Amino acid sequence: MRNEQEALEAEWRKIGLSGPARRALVEAKLFRISDLRKITLDELTDLHGMGKSSIARIRQIMDAKKIRFR
Repeated sequence: MRNEQEALEAEWRKIGLSGPARRALVEAKLFRISDLRKITLDELTDLHGMGKSSIARIRQIMDAKKIRFR
């Protein structure tokens, strides 16, 4: 189970997100940066465990990859 969770969090770990932020994204069925197209910024902000620094890092990566929220 733990290895499975770590595999699901792998992309988020690569960009340096905290454990609570990684778990929140995986619980929301968001496994890759590209999956963030499915949600709004408000929905991301509302995820339990998602802090300001994690959101800033996600937005930085999204901008670099030219990915936008819904």
